[in-house]
Amino acid sequence: MRRLRRFFLTTVIGGVVVILPISLFIFLVRAVVRFTSQLVRPLIGLLNMTSDTHQWIVDLISFTIVVSLFFLIGLIVRTEFGKQFFHFIEESWLRRLPFYSTLRDTVQQFAGSGKTPFQQVVLVDPFASGILMTGFIAEELSPTMYSIFVPTGPNPTNGFIFHVPVEKIQFIDTKPEDAMRTIIGVGTGSSILFGSAPKKKMIEEQ
Repeated sequence: MRRLRRFFLTTVIGGVVVILPISLFIFLVRAVVRFTSQLVRPLIGLLNMTSDTHQWIVDLISFTIVVSLFFLIGLIVRTEFGKQFFHFIEESWLRRLPFYSTLRDTVQQFAGSGKTPFQQVVLVDPFASGILMTGFIAEELSPTMYSIFVPTGPNPTNGFIFHVPVEKIQFIDTKPEDAMRTIIGVGTGSSILFGSAPKKKMIEEQ
């Protein structure tokens, strides 16, 4: 009975964790559109329209403004200055908000831009010795610093974690499963890592 109750509670909590960020996102978008509608309605009210047409025009203009605003913010964030500025805002204020990180990750996954851990293969030289290690991006700490997991062969569940400046990392276009196969094979087939053209910061481009 205790095991069944624990299973029920953990399953319910798991559902809440998934639904809550999505609900917050929908609520936020609706709130922004409604706020914009309040600003637009007096201007549209000057036109001689029926109530139904009036409301339709207000909703259309409000939605267009919100989409354009999101597009403009996304365009700015794509620049180097925008990335640095948003990173500062995020680290200083946004991460302190409840559920912000969960909501951000959920939205990124739905948009197909989520930075899934261990999906980017890299060659890393953490000690500047000229010896390259096969690793995976675990987390982007900042635009210039990454956490890298370097598995050991033949058991890739063990390994080392390095926090490495970006200039010591080579981003390569190799599938994670192919790279993992070379680790399990204790280096066999590693030519696939060096046969791939270097790829500059693929994570940021996804």
